[in-house]
Amino acid sequence: MDHLVRAAIKELRMKPIHLAALALLTTAATQQQDDPLTRPIAPEAAAKWIVPQAPIRVFGNSYLVGFQGMNVGLIDTGKGLILIDGAVPQSVRSVEANLLKLGYRIQDVKLILSTEPHFDHAGGLAALARDSGATVLAGAWSVTALKQGMSTPDDPQVAWLVPFPAVSRVRAVKDGEVIRLGNVAVTARATPGHTPGSMSWTWRSCEGRVCRTMVFGSSLNPVAADGYRFTRHPEVVASFRASQAKVRALPCDILFSAHPDNSGGVEKYARFARGVRPNPYLDPSACRTYAAKSAKALAERLADEKAGKAK
Repeated sequence: MDHLVRAAIKELRMKPIHLAALALLTTAATQQQDDPLTRPIAPEAAAKWIVPQAPIRVFGNSYLVGFQGMNVGLIDTGKGLILIDGAVPQSVRSVEANLLKLGYRIQDVKLILSTEPHFDHAGGLAALARDSGATVLAGAWSVTALKQGMSTPDDPQVAWLVPFPAVSRVRAVKDGEVIRLGNVAVTARATPGHTPGSMSWTWRSCEGRVCRTMVFGSSLNPVAADGYRFTRHPEVVASFRASQAKVRALPCDILFSAHPDNSGGVEKYARFARGVRPNPYLDPSACRTYAAKSAKALAERLADEKAGKAK
């Protein structure tokens, strides 16, 4: 309950007022607590992803404002902020608090970029867009899923996914489209496979005359609900392989993956927080390694399916 509401209720209780007024104020406080856009979903799974961590400026105008198991990116364009991904609904207040710790406000956010329309990355988008007034940008397939708050039937994981708050203010972007805000140009990079509409994002970030190419990569792991067989969907396998090739070829000095542990982000953050130098996030081979890890996992999954070992 908001501290101002608590204080008001305490003051009212000390005065001989009509009980209806107190009831009205209490009801308002309860409604404020029960925000439908931040109600927890999948709490057991989410708890593993949203362990708090301090926000950090990784390089230049690029920050991480998320969690130990879920990256949320932030870019300061000089004319407003760009967020990348929104984690789960119950993490929204923590993301907004991390912005404040860096000296920003949620109202400074002008654009929110989405990697994929799954509840763990997109569950908080509706609340973040509402609180900021920002527009969410995503691939065309993802726009449909975001607007309905659920993936479509062609998603390999749809059978075990849960719904999330639908996003109303969302716009489709194309592969290779450049989004400009302030002094930053972010390029959309379609990387389907994990979902049919997965999108990665790249931009340049500078410290003085030293500039680095930043990549916020969508998930590339070939996971699927029980009973799904990639061997029966050669078009999905082809999408994975095309995305792996694209990521492998990207200029890539610093990589943030949607889940930090998929790209060594947990260890990088720990070393960065300890002040290790040179910058632990600086790794020109990171995207190649990320793509190779995905290719190996896909090969293993296909082999398991052919051997009858997949669930």
